[in-house]
Amino acid sequence: MIHHRTVTCRTRRVLPLAAGLLSLSALAVQTGPAPPAAAAGPRPTTSGEAAANARLDAIRTDPARMKRFFTALPKGGDLHNHLSGAASTEYLVELAAEDGLCVETATTTAVPPPCGSGTRPAADARHDRAFRDAIVRGWSMQDFPEGGDGHDHFFGTFAKFGEVTWRHRGKLLADVADKAAEQRQSYLETMVSPASDGAKRLADDVGWNDDLAALHRELASGGRLDALVADARREADDGDAEFRGAAHCGTRRAHPGCRVPVRWISQASRGASPARVFTQLALGMRLAERDGRFVAVNLVQPEDAESALSGYRLQMRMLKYLRGVYPRAHVTLHAGELWPGLVKPEDLAFHIREAVDVAGAERIGHGVDLVHEDRWRRTARTMAARETAVEVPFTSNAQILGVKGADHPFATYRAFGVPVVLATDDPGVSRTDIGAEYRYAARTYGLTYADVKDLSRASLEYAFLPGRSLWAGAPARDGYTLTGACAGKRPGAAAPGSRCRDLLDASGKAAAQWRQEAAFHRFEERIRRGGGAGA
Repeated sequence: MIHHRTVTCRTRRVLPLAAGLLSLSALAVQTGPAPPAAAAGPRPTTSGEAAANARLDAIRTDPARMKRFFTALPKGGDLHNHLSGAASTEYLVELAAEDGLCVETATTTAVPPPCGSGTRPAADARHDRAFRDAIVRGWSMQDFPEGGDGHDHFFGTFAKFGEVTWRHRGKLLADVADKAAEQRQSYLETMVSPASDGAKRLADDVGWNDDLAALHRELASGGRLDALVADARREADDGDAEFRGAAHCGTRRAHPGCRVPVRWISQASRGASPARVFTQLALGMRLAERDGRFVAVNLVQPEDAESALSGYRLQMRMLKYLRGVYPRAHVTLHAGELWPGLVKPEDLAFHIREAVDVAGAERIGHGVDLVHEDRWRRTARTMAARETAVEVPFTSNAQILGVKGADHPFATYRAFGVPVVLATDDPGVSRTDIGAEYRYAARTYGLTYADVKDLSRASLEYAFLPGRSLWAGAPARDGYTLTGACAGKRPGAAAPGSRCRDLLDASGKAAAQWRQEAAFHRFEERIRRGGGAGA
């Protein structure tokens, strides 16, 4: 079973930094002309929006009220989420106990029974608080030293709890979807490795061929790739059934997560052999065209690992080829999850650019090293022009790379008009939630209510939902203006008019966006009347 971020931990390679390394904001100013300003002009503000903005200004220095405000804020979708790293660590410990697993006392790694020398039953954590706390610290960033180098510890957690997570896709999803609903999210895209054992066997049987078309033909010959698709769909069926059972969907005890639409992103392990990477990508893209539950592919595992660095350009070419074979499958890529000192300067120069220009990625995950790439302004302008969104998980960027505040390219992306969506990445490992990501953004970058509302809107605008958007043009550049069919209507209104209703009935994306606007209206009206979040 391939776990999505399983790595062999090693000492992090820290390379010399250039003297006087500047923050990104300073670097952006000192390395050339200012970026192009977004074209959107002032837009009318409703009384509810004005009240919400005033509330936000009033509570900025009150952490408890900020938490209540951003928990209640409708936050759209989470588009960058790894299922195995998203479930709460305490829930993983309980699943380990239920499955009769053992835990190595020296490493806190979960292993199958029987529990021999040097291990303890995971069930002991139910009554031994010190043992439970040690597992939680080993399987997450809990109590990790402030300012410590979290890179290896973060990625090392997946191998420790991997024996738990591969067994229970549906139960993990029930936990994650419930938390999304509690955080007022209405959509989730999460990453898994479909039919991973079968994909590994097929790749090893076929082997590698530099001729990608010939390699794809060989994988598909005799119905072998289709058999993997069928296996993956059965896995999804089993996961769906486990999810519905764990969440009590369709009963009077249904969990909130039952109401959250979920779509799968198929992940390929970038540290694997070229044959295995290609096979996983081909399987994921074939799935995305044949099963509506699957929407896209992504590459996972540490981008700074030697095998990932040496194979990066080849993997971008794989995706370029496969996009031609599977044009309806979406591509979102981890790219630029790097920083000076973590890799050699030459490895900082091109990852985001090639993900956009060669692989044709529609979204970029992390994108932290943007201004350290060659011709980075051109890349930023290209992303803005193509509406290639960047998925930003602030907490994991700080924990893995030590990048935050003015060093983070969040403000640079926004200045160039690149769509930005906030995300959680691995909230179980990071001990965070999407509300914390919004609070951090508002506090650190002085965002207004209109800013955070648009960040939330972006999480549905750039989701891989089917159908036309509710919004006209390029919203990150032009602002969120209703498309012609719904122009002049109050977003989210119960009676949108016949032409607008036709759009909402025909488009899953527009319908989800309309529901989000209705949620915004309720949120703002409660505040306008003196109650609501953060009161």
